[in-house]
Amino acid sequence: MIDFLLNGQPRRCEVSPDTSVLELLRETLGQTGTKEGCASGDCGACTVAIGEPGPDGRVRYQAANACITPAHQLQGRQLVTVEGLAQGEALHPAQAAMVDCHGSQCGFCTPGIVMSLFTLHEEQRQRPAPLTPERLEAALGGNLCRCTGYRPIRDAALAMGDYPEQRPQWLDAAAPKPEPVTDAIFIQPSSLAELMAERSAHPEAPVVAGGTDLWLEVTQRLRRFERLVDVTRVAELQTLEEATQEDGSPGWWIGGAVTYSRLEPLLEEHYEPFAHLLHRLGSGQVRNRGTLGGNIANASPIGDTPPVLLALGSRLWLAGPEGERELALDDFFLDYKKTALREGEVIRAIFLPRPAPERHLKVWKLSKRREDDISAVLGAFAWRLEDGILRDVRLAFGGMAAIPKRAAEAEAALEGRVPSVAAFQAARLALGRDFQPMSDVRGSAHYRQLSAANLLERLRLVLLRDNQAQQNENTDREVMLHAYAH
Repeated sequence: MIDFLLNGQPRRCEVSPDTSVLELLRETLGQTGTKEGCASGDCGACTVAIGEPGPDGRVRYQAANACITPAHQLQGRQLVTVEGLAQGEALHPAQAAMVDCHGSQCGFCTPGIVMSLFTLHEEQRQRPAPLTPERLEAALGGNLCRCTGYRPIRDAALAMGDYPEQRPQWLDAAAPKPEPVTDAIFIQPSSLAELMAERSAHPEAPVVAGGTDLWLEVTQRLRRFERLVDVTRVAELQTLEEATQEDGSPGWWIGGAVTYSRLEPLLEEHYEPFAHLLHRLGSGQVRNRGTLGGNIANASPIGDTPPVLLALGSRLWLAGPEGERELALDDFFLDYKKTALREGEVIRAIFLPRPAPERHLKVWKLSKRREDDISAVLGAFAWRLEDGILRDVRLAFGGMAAIPKRAAEAEAALEGRVPSVAAFQAARLALGRDFQPMSDVRGSAHYRQLSAANLLERLRLVLLRDNQAQQNENTDREVMLHAYAH
């Protein structure tokens, strides 16, 4: 049994553990404004807004794909759909702007687009900031439209802030007290101790966090789940705090259930290449739900974040019935979809090292679409230069093997060498010993091998450019000092 608010009205529903929010809306509650398109979180036609109190107590809304969001995760939340935005004949600014700017044609995708604009409008109300092209692109990046085209939709997004404030008052109302779900088929522990107890009692039950991957088993493969264990309310898995390792290295422990959206500000401040990758990881709807721990535990060979974390030397904090332990991420992936997790264990947190001033990171993702697409090949490269010599080289790839994997032979070819043409040629040849990729719909084995080698060449050119820039800077400084001396 779940209790939540639907467009400001209390609802209590009893549904199976594998019911999605979309299924609940359309088949149980009769709210058919939310559409089913791809049923995989790609098209955005099913976008809804889910609200919960923020740190300041105000309700904050985030866009989510209803087709891959577990219905039980609505417990104690406010759910907003396109039916709830208008007050009689008074349209919400997002709706009115879409009408006036002619932003809809066939209309199938329109409810999802309106809901994405609604969450953008709410964000602007609470945290006013310039509506840059980047922010607008991120807000609408998960909504596909093939009729109108995006120009009138973009015009509507830019115009909605100028409309009168026609906004339902219930949007600011707190949802029911977010007690954990007491349903025995959808277990929602609130502490790590409770989670461990439930994992021991129900070892067969899959663990769900954002559901952005697991729920495809339901929508695409028609799998049914008799019981699920939800980790999104476990307090210990929601932490994000600075820490120092035993060897003195500083960094952050990121809880296993921390979403990409929560992680993004930290990465933008300290790891710009990693933050840029997040902009290409799914859509805003996916980033609002997906978790770093889930991306790792899923152990997909084309997961976006593991190669970056491997390049950075991240560690895992694992918790299980027999206690807790740390493990280098290098030792976590064993084989295709096979990890070092023991029975009942979960990823409690991920250690992200603080970047050292002399250490560099580059991340490049190759996919058929620039955004909201799965990688064909992803390369993550970390290194430092010491007197012009490459040190601590770590090269990691996704899409090149059955697991996310470092290129040990290529690393050895570069370690301790000047970043010359010869050194990188040796590294590119070494990739053939590191990887024997497979062919699939996203790319042939030859394409992947060539692409990985080309990413190494791109790295060489970046190093060459940076070196030339440094030389020019030094020359300019010498010229200035010479001028001052005379």
